[in-house]
Amino acid sequence: MHMKSIYTISGCVLAAIIIYLFIPSSYEIRNANPASDTIVCFGDSLTHGTGAKKGMDYPSQLSGLIGREIINAGVPGDTTATALSRIDDILEENPGIVLLTLGGNDLKNRVNKNTTFKNLEIIINKLQDNGALVVLGGIDIPVWGRGFGDAYQELAEKTGSVLVPDILNGIFGKRRLMCDSIHPNSEGYTIMANHFYKAVKPYF
Repeated sequence: MHMKSIYTISGCVLAAIIIYLFIPSSYEIRNANPASDTIVCFGDSLTHGTGAKKGMDYPSQLSGLIGREIINAGVPGDTTATALSRIDDILEENPGIVLLTLGGNDLKNRVNKNTTFKNLEIIINKLQDNGALVVLGGIDIPVWGRGFGDAYQELAEKTGSVLVPDILNGIFGKRRLMCDSIHPNSEGYTIMANHFYKAVKPYF
């Protein structure tokens, strides 16, 4: 065999290995055909809409995009632990789809990452066991994100949740889209709503 052929084959094998290692694999989504029409946005201040004008929080804007009522169950200051303590209130709504945005306050408060994502896993499992499709909103903050971005990806694959890798993508750090250093303004929430709309649209 000519050396040129050997190099060509070796190059193809190397390329295949790189593709296998670095391109995310597909995974099965749990509860991809929700039995209930109820949609709940469950989270912290980013769900509540802190910084937005009235009616411009992301759940309200998402409701307008999909033409369906959405329950806003966002509580400012919620950590994964405090959200877990009110999971029964969410289950009482019998949601078919839950858009979950939690972890930002854990990150801010320096909660142990393993604790944060164990709480999130418990929350997701409870929602899924109740029949809900879970759309997990990730947070991937540069420099001080402590690996949360990768952890959201791993959790989504483990639980079969739909993932929005970074709900603040295209928003965070842009003064015209932020009301403060953490929260979007109304225009920023429009972008967030579109992130979730693209993720959840295939499941209607």
